[in-house]
Formats: sequence, structure tokens, C-alpha cells
Amino acid sequence: MRLVSTLVALAALVSLPGALSAQESASQPSVAQPPAPKPCTAEEYRQFDFWLGTWEVRSRLHPDRPASTNRITAEEGGCVVFERYSTPSGYTGRSLSFYDAVRKRWHQTWIDNQGQPLYLDGAFRDGALVLSGEAPGVTHRVTWRPLDGGKVRQLWESSKDGGTTWRTVFDGLYSPKG
Repeated sequence: MRLVSTLVALAALVSLPGALSAQESASQPSVAQPPAPKPCTAEEYRQFDFWLGTWEVRSRLHPDRPASTNRITAEEGGCVVFERYSTPSGYTGRSLSFYDAVRKRWHQTWIDNQGQPLYLDGAFRDGALVLSGEAPGVTHRVTWRPLDGGKVRQLWESSKDGGTTWRTVFDGLYSPKG
């Protein structure tokens, strides 16, 4: 019996300091911690914001007819640039672009209603976002450049010789719609 009393007393003594410090900390005024910075707010994440909006897209080779409508939005708290592309003929596609802060690179994954994916990677330099990627036998390079009047030029080029020569796939002019 005396052993049990000693153990109970010992347990009370061991837990007492914790109880006192919890009691003491409850009576102390709390110090407000500064809020954690929001993710995806650094300047690099905003480099592609010039592309956000709803656009009428025309080929620079055929400016008399619209090539497509394109809606670009910021998603996931500004961490993602999401594209919804559609043409009058029924061709559609989507892309997901994001800045990878660890690698300090931009990435874009594109998929269309023909099942053709495109994976691009690159950086913002000289006032434009330049992304490139490999597909079987072809290197793609796409450049988005903001222009005066709130317009954007998209130049898509491809190379079959590892980048020695380039062929224009699409040279588009994005004009704000509406």
C-alpha cells in the first residue's frame, strides 16, 4: 500500500511541472505570429500573367479570319496558368502551365482533342516566355511575347535537326476579346 501511495505521489510530481507550465502559458499573453507568406506570390509566378484573359487569336499569315478563341485563367491560388483553346472547326486543347521554384523553370503540359500531348519547359527571358520540348523526331519551341495595346504574340516553331533550322508551325496574334 505504501508503494502505491509513493507511486501516485511520484506521478503527481512528474506531471505537475507540465501542468504548471500549461497553466502559466495560458495566463501569458499570446504573441501573434506573422502569417505565413502565400504560396506562388513571388515575382517569378507572375511572369506569365500577361497571357491571362479571353482572347481572339488570329494567324499572322491569315489575319482576316479568326483562328481560335482562347481563355487563359489563373487557377489554384495563382499557382497555375490554365488555357482553354478552341477553333471554329471544333479543334480544342487545354494546357496547364506553372513555375517550378525548385528548378527555377516554367513548365507547360498541353493536350488536345486529338490526343496529341506536348511537354514544354523553359524560362522567361528578354521580355518573353520561351518554352521548348521534344517529341519523337521533333523539337518544339514556343515563345509568348507581350505587345503594345495589351496584345500577345505566340510563335510556335519546330525543328527536325536538333535546332539547327526552325520552321514556323503557328505565328499567332492574341487580341483581347470583348
